[in-house]
Amino acid sequence: MAEEKRARKSPVAMALMLVLASGATWGQEPAVEKRWRIAVEAKAHLRSSDDVVLGTRFANPVKPQENVRLRTVDPGDHLEASALTLFVDVALDAADRIHAHTRIDLIDRYDRNPTATGDELDVDEAWVRFGREVEPGELPEGRGVYLKIGKFPKFERQDDRHLESYGLLSTAFNRQEDVGLELGVDLSRHLYLKLQATQGNPVFFRDPTALAGDNGTPETLDPQRGPRHGSGLAIVYDADVQGFDLDQPELGAGLGLRFGDAAGNRAADLLLWGYRRNLAESVPIEGSFYGGDLDFLRGPFNRFPFPVSGDDKREVGANLWLYWGGFSFFGQYVDQDLAGLERSGFEGELAWRFELPLLWAAGGKQLLSAIQPAVRFSRLDPDFPIPAVTPSPSFGWTWEKLDVGLRLTLWGGVDLTVEHARNQFVVRGR
Repeated sequence: MAEEKRARKSPVAMALMLVLASGATWGQEPAVEKRWRIAVEAKAHLRSSDDVVLGTRFANPVKPQENVRLRTVDPGDHLEASALTLFVDVALDAADRIHAHTRIDLIDRYDRNPTATGDELDVDEAWVRFGREVEPGELPEGRGVYLKIGKFPKFERQDDRHLESYGLLSTAFNRQEDVGLELGVDLSRHLYLKLQATQGNPVFFRDPTALAGDNGTPETLDPQRGPRHGSGLAIVYDADVQGFDLDQPELGAGLGLRFGDAAGNRAADLLLWGYRRNLAESVPIEGSFYGGDLDFLRGPFNRFPFPVSGDDKREVGANLWLYWGGFSFFGQYVDQDLAGLERSGFEGELAWRFELPLLWAAGGKQLLSAIQPAVRFSRLDPDFPIPAVTPSPSFGWTWEKLDVGLRLTLWGGVDLTVEHARNQFVVRGR
């Protein structure tokens, strides 16, 4: 089958981020000190996206005289309020051994899937942790254990991202949070273990750039109106959990090795990890008439399937974090078997934070206090055949993404980030 290399880019993407936080100590008792913190994060983006349109061999069921086309979700130049997030943290003791955390997205335009009809309000995180969790780049004082219960990020996810965008791997495998239990064990200061039993994120699809796309929205079935946004050039990814169901849990484990200096300026952390679960026959997706998991992989009306075999979903991977003063590196490799559909990929991000000298100040805070350039490269390589007729040939395309950006701390909790993204993929099966 002929292959064609295509590219698209976002010439300019600018994000202005404002963080407002408040905290207090209250209810003090001789043995217990309760602390709380509330923060609000608001983001606005100026986004510019190329208009890319690619045809397929799949007849449009609403307009049979036309074939389905893959198109950039929302091309052109746009100024938009992209995120408004509320954070609430409560620590029940001074040592932070019992901690409750909630993160609620009142607006989350770039995570919403479908873009037009997905959940308006999203509880991203809601968990309670017993014991102290050590973050990458830190060393514990000694042995320790923690238990986390609720909705939380996967332990292999890069949470200290230095760009507003996501790489291909961070989109495909661990962008969304999961629901369940996580147990962490510090076997020593340098060796640690992570175990998870969770619901498992449903397998679905989205465009890996800013907006997810409109797929399966009610307007899709209206020949007069049509969807409000394009479908995007989608990849398979782990979507947000829908409801709560632990009938077929996903089991995960990780073994890590870390080193660092006493001051915390230099550190290295290597983590080997894996997950496994059985795919469901179908998982309802809010705002879309498409179902997740096997229902999704079998194509529209279960008549245009990808060559799935069984219901086993498995991932193995490795992470590396490096910190050296203001320099940081994150790398990840993933190999996945999705009901017989195999794919692999890697992602690497370099960032360097420079503290700037004090030249100006306002309200007791420095103006232009830091600058941070960052670059990320990611590649996703599916290794499975694409059906001769499918509305989603992009699931099987080899994809490379380069993100370059600069973050400037303007004042206090106000940051300005400028990014450029270039996407290149090998077009097959259309």
